[in-house]
Amino acid sequence: MRPRLDQWRPDAVHAESVDLPCLADVDVVVAGAGAAGVAAATVVAESGRSVVLVERYGFAGGAAVAGLSGTICGLYLASDRAGGPQQVVRGFTERFRAALAARGGLTSPQRYGKTWTVAHDPLMWRETADDLLTAAGVRVLFHTAVTGVLMDGDHHRGVVVESAAGRAVIRARRTIDASGDAAVVTRAGHATTFGDHGVIQNPTMFFRLGGVDTDAFRAGYGPDSICTPELSERILAARAAGADLPRQKIFAFTSPRPGELLVNATRLTAADGRMLNVIDPEDFTEAEILGRRQVRAYARFLSQNVPGCETSYVVDTGVEAGIRQTRTVVGAERLRNDDVLTARKRPEDGICRVPWPIELHSGDRPRLHWLLDDYYEVPYLSLVPATGEDVIVAGRCLSADHEALASARVTAQCFEYGHAAAMATLLSLEKATSYRNLAGSDVRSAMTRNGSDLE
Repeated sequence: MRPRLDQWRPDAVHAESVDLPCLADVDVVVAGAGAAGVAAATVVAESGRSVVLVERYGFAGGAAVAGLSGTICGLYLASDRAGGPQQVVRGFTERFRAALAARGGLTSPQRYGKTWTVAHDPLMWRETADDLLTAAGVRVLFHTAVTGVLMDGDHHRGVVVESAAGRAVIRARRTIDASGDAAVVTRAGHATTFGDHGVIQNPTMFFRLGGVDTDAFRAGYGPDSICTPELSERILAARAAGADLPRQKIFAFTSPRPGELLVNATRLTAADGRMLNVIDPEDFTEAEILGRRQVRAYARFLSQNVPGCETSYVVDTGVEAGIRQTRTVVGAERLRNDDVLTARKRPEDGICRVPWPIELHSGDRPRLHWLLDDYYEVPYLSLVPATGEDVIVAGRCLSADHEALASARVTAQCFEYGHAAAMATLLSLEKATSYRNLAGSDVRSAMTRNGSDLE
């Protein structure tokens, strides 16, 4: 019989004095080397503090690279007015964007509905992260997973890690959970929520399509990366004829590589029709297998129906299915749906601007709610768990309502959440105080001095 998810034990709390080899005793340990983790580790280390970054894959990038999400969304305002892209998010985000562009790993802005985005080369993303982390003096442990936490009462004192070498501990004065899944917070027993009453956004399997005549493709597909209604009708017709094409509104971006597209088309649900829960390894496995099959179906459809794709072929899929949402921490404060819908500004404690729409991936087509010519700001305390000391989160597991998270979770913002977590960590260490006792205005000011566009 298939085990229920609640039969797994995510908690793994160990006393600070646990008898395991100690790999490092540092100021800060960062769990996860996605956009948020790279930003957090780099910024903290550049201040002179000692940092260990733990990552289960052999490279940095998280959802952007392993999941092949492939775009830096959330940089630009949305608008119905004529004109080009208007960037409103900078800070570490802009620093990484510029470094990636300098090595030829980023496209110019591409139209995405009412806004813009840029597509990146996943290998160059990894190399850009490698260079930043190395130059900052971060000690990076790839091929290493966090399996437990060290606790002294309510205080986090580090993590337990495992690799092919065995099990060990990393002792740290502060912990940044940039895992995306709230892996540290959950293992410590702090509260989390899970989507909309247990239902999360659909995972997807991104893929790269090579052998494309991109000029002919753009002429036939149209100037927008979101497909036309006419192409959606063709997908519906092919589905009715038996093709495995469950999503009719698809996205296709030109890549920095000649003759290549990055395609976001699949919709992954279980074979029995239920929503997949990618925290559950059996569901995650099903998503991977079904995703690769669906990629082939969409690639065949594109080759048969879209100019420029006649001789195209699948270059690769993501290392893992693209994950949009899993656990969300219960924070000292929560980003609310109304904060997004009213474009709420937070001059007292806002640590990141978000112009990205509410983009809910459920059902056979994504649902978009645009924020036109405006943005909202994310409160600092949405990164601080409601319980526990000396731990902060960065990335898509921030405390947010379901719909709000569908806007706030994207890559440009994840870089800035990592930036915010780093600045809060430096202030917490300097002042010898807890994260929740820091003034959000102090974190905001520190980020502004370090390049974030918050004034």
